[in-house]
Amino acid sequence: MRVCHNICAVFDDPNLIGTAGRVPVMALAEKAGLPDLVTEHVSVPGSAGANADLKIGSLVAGMIAGADSIEDMDVVRHGGMDRVFAGHRAPTTLGAHLRAYTFGHVRQLDAVASRVLVNLAGIVPGLLVGAEAVAYLDVDDTIRATHGYAKQGTGYGYTGVRGLNVQVATLSTPTAAPVLAATRLRKGNAASHHGAPRLIADAIATARRAGATGTLTVRADSAYYNHDVVAAARTAGARFSLTARMDPAVTAAISRIPEGDWVPIKYPDAIWDEAEQRWVSDAQVAEVSYTAFTSRRKAEHVTARLIVRRVKRLNPKAARAGQDELFATYRHHAVFTDSPLTMLQAEASHRDHAIIEQVIADLKSGLLAHAPSGSFSANSAWTVLAAIAFNLTRAAGILASTFHARARAATIRDQLIKIPARIANRARRLHLHLPTNWPWQDAWQGLFEAAYAPS
Repeated sequence: MRVCHNICAVFDDPNLIGTAGRVPVMALAEKAGLPDLVTEHVSVPGSAGANADLKIGSLVAGMIAGADSIEDMDVVRHGGMDRVFAGHRAPTTLGAHLRAYTFGHVRQLDAVASRVLVNLAGIVPGLLVGAEAVAYLDVDDTIRATHGYAKQGTGYGYTGVRGLNVQVATLSTPTAAPVLAATRLRKGNAASHHGAPRLIADAIATARRAGATGTLTVRADSAYYNHDVVAAARTAGARFSLTARMDPAVTAAISRIPEGDWVPIKYPDAIWDEAEQRWVSDAQVAEVSYTAFTSRRKAEHVTARLIVRRVKRLNPKAARAGQDELFATYRHHAVFTDSPLTMLQAEASHRDHAIIEQVIADLKSGLLAHAPSGSFSANSAWTVLAAIAFNLTRAAGILASTFHARARAATIRDQLIKIPARIANRARRLHLHLPTNWPWQDAWQGLFEAAYAPS
């Protein structure tokens, strides 16, 4: 391919839009009741809170197109956008709206996000396919790095990076890609498990209303291995699967496992062992009954299964010298769970907790690339809106094609959202003229027809 050199460029067409994919996605948002829910639940006082439904709609529309800062919200106001969308607002107006939020208003927005997800699950059946039988709620947190000292709530977290802490809970099934069931923005120095019981309770309630009526398992890493997290899951009627910290009690329980109980397994796909810095394709698994949290009063002791995977440690020097080991040593990875699955199934299921890392990566490379305001409450509201935009993007991908149903959010944006179109008015009806030979034309058409199909 070579570029034509006899060419010029002029920004002079008022009937062009650069992100035509937002039209069906925002139609889907209206089907899910986003404007009405904002009007019903969000009550920000003063002029900054007026027309909250239009301002929230503008913010979500901008995020769907990939805007990761308040200034980027100008993307909703180019070309013929005012012909296909009514009531969009300037970035300065949207910033003032976000800065007017308090903690209570953020919780109101949480209620909107929860209900939008529930409604999406009703109108896009594939969003949580299979949730009536088995579903998983994965919990984790990440540090969103910030720069400068003007942002409220920043601090040095467990990574040693100054920033804000984002806690997320994703809902998925064995055949459905994850959606965001709950989010929290916290101070940068917050412990990973801080606030997790409330987040889990809210996320489970949302999951149940969204159709996850079968076995629901809360999965998390060792940072969430504590009594309150287990209690929150059990109180809400869910099961748990947590990476156990290798404290003396857990180590002692592992040492009591008879050598004959270890079952060899071979992974179809090798997994990366961070501690050994190598790919591991085989291991051994065993389980033992274990009572956790025995330092608490007896009524709060929890007895469940301790499923342990052990991987043989390698001695690099001996391996290079061609020497045989005198005796084998192992590194152990324990999972504390009340899963009804078989031992090997439960161990494999817990490893799938890593699916949340892809969601976090999508957020940090897109909608949460920045904490756009100096106000902590504004950034908290932005985080909730990012969850709404993420779930709408995921629903759009499912309506488009089987490939986009599990594609990354960035892929859906590039192939279905960021598509140019020319607006024409014919017979009192707006027509979007899109590029011929667009590689994902059929998927886009499927999304458009589903979004505008009668309810």
